[in-house]
Amino acid sequence: MSGAGAPQTKLKPEETKDLRVAVIAASWHTEIMDGLLDGAHRAAREAGIEPTIVRVPGTFELPVAAATAAPKYDAVVALGVVIRGGTPHFEYVCEAATMGLTNVAVESKTPVGFGVLTCDTEEQGLDRAGLEGSSEDKGFEAMAAALETVVALRAIN
Repeated sequence: MSGAGAPQTKLKPEETKDLRVAVIAASWHTEIMDGLLDGAHRAAREAGIEPTIVRVPGTFELPVAAATAAPKYDAVVALGVVIRGGTPHFEYVCEAATMGLTNVAVESKTPVGFGVLTCDTEEQGLDRAGLEGSSEDKGFEAMAAALETVVALRAIN
């Protein structure tokens, strides 16, 4: 299982409540995306934060929106889902989103929580979306990772 060994968040609201966070979320696959957004919201609330939510058409558009948000926020969380089809489109979109979001984080020095699901089937996406009966909650994990990285970077600066 891909979630095995995932770290438990150890954040305290006093460390995070002042943070500004943007969640950039794709619009394809509504049920999965609703679950990812709910998980990200839950993690943000536990940290004492009300994030700004920005919706974009699809996962391919996440990097440009994240790049626009990064200078204005302490962290950005990117949420999307790409489900494999019968063409190379899956590989192109997954690689573009991954490399684009990586570039945003490195160039802006703003943590980017990576909540992009790359699945062979819709069932795999549903199982990772944090819905009732899901085995994983990748929206929650992406928000927690972004917030923990902000706190870790503060220790470096």
